Formats: sequence, structure tokens, C-alpha cells
Amino acid sequence: MSQITTPESPKPKSSRGSNLPPQLRRPILTSAEIVVSKFDKVSSFLLSLAMFFGLLVGMLFLLWLTSGKPKPPKSFPPIPENPAGRGPNAEGFERDFEPPGAEEVEELLEPTIEETLLAVTDAVTSVPADFDAVASDSSANTSGNGKGDSRPPGPMGEGDDIVPRFERWKLKFLAKNLAAYATQLDFFKIELGALGGQIQGVDYANNLAGATKTRRGTSKEESRLYFIWTGANPLQVYDSQLLKKAGVNLTGRQLLKFIPQELENMLANIELDYAKSKGHSTVMEIAQTVFECQPAEGGFAFVIIDQKYRKPKKL
Repeated sequence: MSQITTPESPKPKSSRGSNLPPQLRRPILTSAEIVVSKFDKVSSFLLSLAMFFGLLVGMLFLLWLTSGKPKPPKSFPPIPENPAGRGPNAEGFERDFEPPGAEEVEELLEPTIEETLLAVTDAVTSVPADFDAVASDSSANTSGNGKGDSRPPGPMGEGDDIVPRFERWKLKFLAKNLAAYATQLDFFKIELGALGGQIQGVDYANNLAGATKTRRGTSKEESRLYFIWTGANPLQVYDSQLLKKAGVNLTGRQLLKFIPQELENMLANIELDYAKSKGHSTVMEIAQTVFECQPAEGGFAFVIIDQKYRKPKKL
């Protein structure tokens, strides 16, 4: 039995490089054999990073354009007050400006050491002293006929029945060290001052947290609201240290805090809004407001921590 064989068909030859010498022929790579170089990886990463930051900057720029210009700090309108004051008149219950009598003046004066010893001697003695009455057509009057002035202390003038701000307001500061305290004063542009001590004028100090600046002025030119220390307070020592650092002589002088008009307007508006939230419509009903300086966004802010009200007068 004969075996039939078929000739094998010739394999197709690649035309690529068939006419090139063997040393110049390049092998054909499949898709599984294609690799990415390190240069391509770094280039693509840097390109992606640049596109990301470019997109981010563009979004921030569009946000800035749509938001408009930064808004200035909120300004508070002034709330005028016209408190009445009795000036040099004696304290009393009516609007009688007659000065007190000699006997009333003596009651207001502090007795001297000699007068105190004499009073003690008269109290322990057992021999009373009798004096004959002096006959006279005129009657002595040392008690005075005046009933005093019912207006509160302050510059003389007619005005509203209101507790003035320098008596009604109290400011509290929270500071653990001198630098923190000075920063709060500078934030609100509060100026420290020293008055009296046989020195003419007022010595001022500002920019207390940095290179402190000083100046001297007259009390007649000063119209700002100011505060003084009414009791022992650790921060009072800070005021002395700040003024001494500025070279201000404090011997026998009173320390003052001068409040700028912008801050006074802000405190007045905060006070009135707080009183209205408690059911009081006017500042005439407020007896005292206590403000406290607390940290806030962008710096500090005064917050009301206590407010007392006046008792309504009986008609």
C-alpha cells in the first residue's frame, strides 16, 4: 500500500526588513512586550501635578472674583447720651442749689487726730460742762436750708435720668502675661495715660505690644471716655509696667485708660441690643453693664457677662 504525502505549504515571510542585512533588522514586539520607561513616568506625573495646581488656582481666582472685595469691619453708629450732672453742688434729693451749712460741712470732713483724742476725752469724763445761753435777737442756723441736688455726679447740666457710661460700664480683660494684655489693648486702640503728681498735662502711651509711643497733652483737649482702677487688680500692675517701660513718671499719679470713639460706639450698641433681648427698651433702665474681652475670630471681642437694671421709680 503506497503512502501519499503532500508537500508543506511555504510559510509567509515578513516583508519588514527582509531586504535589510541581519545586523539592521529589528525584532517584532507584541503588545505584551511593550514597557514604559522611567522618564515617561516622571514626565506624566509632573504634567498631572501641574494640571492639578493650575485647576486649583483657577478655581480660587474665580472664587475671589465672585466674592467681591473684602468687607470692611462693621461700623457702629453712635448712640448719643445726655446724662444730667450736679457739678459742685451737694448731693441731695431736690434741685435746690443752696450750699450746705457749716454744720453739714463739718460732718463731711474727716476729723483730725487732735479732734479724735478730744472726743474720746469728753466721752469718758464724768463732769459735764454747762454753758449759759447767750441772749440775742438773731437765731443761729448752721444746718443750712438747702436740700441738695438730686442729679448724679458729673458735669453740671440738665439731661436725661440716666446713669452715665463712666459709672455704668465696667471693662474686664483676661490675660495671663504682660504681652497678652498689651496685645488686647492695641487691638482696640486703647491708650494708657498718667495724670497728676504735680506734673502738668497727661502723659499718653500707645502701641504697647511693640515699640511703645508716648506723647503729652492737656486735659482740656481730652474728650474721650476713660476708665480708672476702682480696686485691687493684678492687671493694674501691668498698666504700671507698660507705662514705666515707655518712660512715663508715675510718682503720685493716677492711671487711666482712654477709649477711642469707635470702641465706645461698639460697646454702646452691644449694651443696648443685650438690654432689648432682656426686655428693656432704653439705656435709662440700665444700672450697670460688665464687658469682658474674650478671644474671637480675627482677634478679640467684648462680650457682656452681666447687666443690672434700675428699679422703676414710684410715681
